[in-house]
Amino acid sequence: MMSNRSNTGSLGTGDAAIDFNCVKVFSATMFGDRAELGEKVTHWLADHRDIDVSDIVVTQSSDAAFHCLAITVFYKN
Repeated sequence: MMSNRSNTGSLGTGDAAIDFNCVKVFSATMFGDRAELGEKVTHWLADHRDIDVSDIVVTQSSDAAFHCLAITVFYKN
């Protein structure tokens, strides 16, 4: 899902702020899907060479039964 925001966002990473106006989130919970998630992101970036990637954040969460991997791409369009 891609979200275009009307205002530029700012992602704080230490002392520097990263500007972005779009976010693309890739996520998976199944083992096979998690294993292929990096390839999905790579293909999406190759198909969207006109964007300016500001940051990429990888997040993992889990409970007793499920593990979720998310790769979030912050970019300017």
